[in-house]
This record gives sequence, structure tokens and C-alpha cells, in this order.
Amino acid sequence: MTGPASPAAPEPGTDEFDAVVLAGGRAQRLGGADKGSVVVAGRALVDHALAAVSGARSVVLVGPPSVARPGVATVQESPPFGGPVAGLAAGLAALPDPGPRTAPDRLVVVLACDVPGAVRVVPALVAAALAAPAADGARLVGPDGAPQHLVAAYRRTALDAALAALPDGPRDVAVRRVVGGLDLVDVPDVDDAGADADTWDDVRRLDTRLAAGGSIGPSDHDRRTP
Repeated sequence: MTGPASPAAPEPGTDEFDAVVLAGGRAQRLGGADKGSVVVAGRALVDHALAAVSGARSVVLVGPPSVARPGVATVQESPPFGGPVAGLAAGLAALPDPGPRTAPDRLVVVLACDVPGAVRVVPALVAAALAAPAADGARLVGPDGAPQHLVAAYRRTALDAALAALPDGPRDVAVRRVVGGLDLVDVPDVDDAGADADTWDDVRRLDTRLAAGGSIGPSDHDRRTP
């Protein structure tokens, strides 16, 4: 695994990365709510996520029709609720063809829709991946050392190869099984921007913090690794 990178970085340009935003799932800890439509700090979670990747060349949103947004390509994993890896596979398939393998390997930001603070770290993830061309990408890592595999920037060829190596396809596969063997730069999450809205308590906490314009302290959220 490649060592940590500084979170400070300039804003990446639109020619440097594509993005897949994952907004599917059953949201069982939210009572089956449509997670992407849950409002935090006056904005639906899916809109926070799309704002975080607004610098992308192309964006694919993976989720049910209820989260679709004008001008954003939207697909759903097959079968529906087949898990985040199935969603990732569907999202990658819907992105523009990356071109000949002799061309520079494009980055793909993979972002779960329930991380409303991601706008603060996506530029650092892209910059860290670009600064380490021999690595397979960069991922956010929390203060407790837990990696955020769904707040990350991966090289497209690395993701394609990892998905192609799954013997039974992507349905119900754990994310760590796909990306655990990749060489990734660790980007420290210094203010817990990767805190997710996994429960209603999380939603209320994030709503209060973000509505007030404050950061999310590391003691405020028990982050789980997908």
C-alpha cells in the first residue's frame, strides 16, 4: 500500500477524472428510506454527492429513478439492490469508453451518496492519485485508520481488472474484496469529511453540523468500512 498523502490539493480539472455516484441500496438502518433523497443541511444527499464530483468530465449516478437528476446519466444495478459492487459495475459500464489502453489511464472517483462532506476531499483524492501514477488510485482514510473504499479515486483499468476477476460476477460482493488488493495512496481524513449518514442519528448530527457551517469532528461518528 502506498503511503499517506497530504489532503491539501488544488481543484482538479474536468479532463482528469470521471465519477460514479452510488445511490442504491435498501437503507435498512434508515427504515428502508430512499437514502439519496434524505435531506441534510437543506439538500438531498444525492445532490451533495453530485456537487462533490462537479469537476468530473462525465458522471454516472447509480440508483432508482427517484434519485435521477436532469442532465446526469442514471442507471440501476442489475439486479436492483445487488450491492455496491454491482452498482459500481453498472456505473463503469455507463461511462464513456476510456479509449485505447495506450492512452493515459483515466481516474474514476467512486462516491457513496451518503457522505455529504465529500466535497471537501474529492480534490485531494484526485490530486493524490495523479501524483502517484504507479499506484491504482487514492482512498480516504479516517482518523482510526479505517479506509473509505467508497470515497476514493481509482484508475479505470485497475477497477475493470478487479471486476473482471470476480468468478461469479459483482452481485452481493463486498467492496473490500474488489479493491483490497489494489495499491492505493492513503489520504488522511483530518476533519471526518467521510462521515456517512447511515442512521437517522447520523442524519441529525450531520444536518446540525453542516447547516451551521462546521466540520464533523472524528468523535461525532462511528464510521463503518463497506
